[in-house]
Amino acid sequence: MSVAILIVSFRAYDALDRCLASVAPFLAPEDEVVVVDHESDEPRLRESLSRCPRAVGIPRPDNPGFATGVNRAAAASGATHLLLLNPDTEMIDDAPRALETWLTAHPDAGVAGPRVLNLDGSIQPTARRFPGLSTVLGGRSTWFTARFPNNWLTRRNLIGRDATAPLGVDWISGACLMTPRHVFDRLGGLDESFFLYQEDIDYCRRALSAGYRSVFVPLATVRHQVGASAAYMPEQSICAFHESAFRCYWKHAGFAGRTAAPLVWLGLRMRGALRLHAARRHRRAIRPVAGATTRQPAPNRP
Repeated sequence: MSVAILIVSFRAYDALDRCLASVAPFLAPEDEVVVVDHESDEPRLRESLSRCPRAVGIPRPDNPGFATGVNRAAAASGATHLLLLNPDTEMIDDAPRALETWLTAHPDAGVAGPRVLNLDGSIQPTARRFPGLSTVLGGRSTWFTARFPNNWLTRRNLIGRDATAPLGVDWISGACLMTPRHVFDRLGGLDESFFLYQEDIDYCRRALSAGYRSVFVPLATVRHQVGASAAYMPEQSICAFHESAFRCYWKHAGFAGRTAAPLVWLGLRMRGALRLHAARRHRRAIRPVAGATTRQPAPNRP
């Protein structure tokens, strides 16, 4: 048994440095680390790879999207288990071994994810139900959830926040997600029509359709900064999120669901426009004075 840690990076070299340095102590002799770097600065990539000498880098001059990067990284490895890991995460325990061991003992599971912590130590809701009407109010980034975090709709959508034992869920965030190689190959990897976001929901839906469940495994823990790569293209990330949300909806909606597609499309367009307006207003508010330099802080997931 072996684990391949697959990292797709986009300009987030400082975060990648920390990620690779945190991964190195937890590698078993047969494990692999593959970093696909989009719009690569190759000298800077080599510097990051030095944090984990066993890591292999695949630089690309373009950015064909996260799903394509994951599939390329998977093709470059031969491990029995694949761990998708964002470059803005850090290992704080042996999550690769814990997840691999759990999946090996439960062959009916096709996806497993650990507990994910924010930088302040709070729990990030990475185990969720599939999006539906209740997500409009009870989703992770809604005003209602921010104001009333323990309301029924939010608890229904963001499951597993207080779990201490493995828990069956609908989907696991791709920030840190393990899947057996044979399941990944059977499903054809990630759907490359998703440029950014929602590919994890789509993968878990397809795994469920193939008879595999997704499980939140809080026996392992990682830390996640959120948005290190998106900080370099915040407006494009917002657009990609809402485009991918509609693509995922259309792909998995039945006949009745597709009849409501115009309303869903309009709702997502309106939400996206509001998020873009907020991002532009934020950018203007932090614009540096002449001669000063400042880096825009990483935005949260749209």
